[in-house]
Amino acid sequence: MSPLSGFGAALFAVLLVLHGLVHLLGFAKAFGFARLPQLTQPVSPALGIVWLVAACLLFVTAAAPFLWPRWWWAFGLAAIVVSTIAIAGSWSDAKAGAFVNVIVLLGVIFGFFAQGPFSLRAQYERDVAERVHPGTSAAPVAEADLAHLPPPVQHYLRTIGVVGQPPVHTFRVRMSGRIRNSRDARWMPLEAEQYNVLDPAARLFYLTASMFMIPVQGYHRYVGSSASMLIKAAAVVPVVNESGLAMTQAETVTFFNDMCVLAPATLIDPAIEWEQLDATRVRAAFTNAGHTIRADLSFNDRGELIDFWSDDRYQSMPDEPARRMRWSTPLGEYRSFGAVRLASRGEGRWHEPAGDYAYIEITFDDVAYNVAPRR
Repeated sequence: MSPLSGFGAALFAVLLVLHGLVHLLGFAKAFGFARLPQLTQPVSPALGIVWLVAACLLFVTAAAPFLWPRWWWAFGLAAIVVSTIAIAGSWSDAKAGAFVNVIVLLGVIFGFFAQGPFSLRAQYERDVAERVHPGTSAAPVAEADLAHLPPPVQHYLRTIGVVGQPPVHTFRVRMSGRIRNSRDARWMPLEAEQYNVLDPAARLFYLTASMFMIPVQGYHRYVGSSASMLIKAAAVVPVVNESGLAMTQAETVTFFNDMCVLAPATLIDPAIEWEQLDATRVRAAFTNAGHTIRADLSFNDRGELIDFWSDDRYQSMPDEPARRMRWSTPLGEYRSFGAVRLASRGEGRWHEPAGDYAYIEITFDDVAYNVAPRR
């Protein structure tokens, strides 16, 4: 997941390729491969090799955000150093290239803060590596495991194909969509990845978005009895930095929502308390690390989960204290994810006194269970 995604990445790659092609002129001049009267200074073979190396590094840097997003900035830094040496050796002919290198350097600096060892992305990957493991093998989910559940939940688990599948210890989700921070705010395109661990409970959620063409990175971290959320603009400027009891309560709701929507096999946990409200609705009480939350689940006649809502989540607003607010996640468009069928689209909605509105719209692109993270 590169921070230079979409149009910005393509534009930056084009700049690097063009810059690299210009560097090939110095190599061609040095070895007489072309007559280049616009280059008035002689170029020695040794300097010509420097021009060639700089060109190759620029080409690699152009591809690196797509192939090696965590380390592309390092290739870019090497390209700038070699390019600057080449330009200095032919300054009167090549000084304009120094300006292009300044632009590339700005991209490299952003890449370091967005993907380097001190970035939110690096923190997320370290947490994933430390906490996410495939889990031990166990007997598949059986009909007997569903016996204590209310009929609507049993119907749901049978409908989506949980019975006969391995129990879920961890799961990974990749998603895309759009997000906004208030009713009247602009939508921002969004890509996200998350890992959930069931025991001990952890939810690690990393997102990239853009606001007025400024890249935004965010990391929601829920581990044990604490949760935090840090959002940075341009990988440097914190725009949201929250933690505390309200955040932990909110993330406990979200963690249980993930279980219901993305890993329904986990609902066989006997620690979850259930109450049937009618033929298609149930209420659940879920506890983790001393925090107990309640939520209502609604199913359609086919047994599919179509909505989830809770009054135990807190809404964070700029320059205002967090406030308890009803939160719901309408769901739809079920499709297969491996051996199970899950909702592939959903929303997050706040139910304010002035009326409800969606602040996030998500498409689930990939869901996988009991997978080890990439190293």
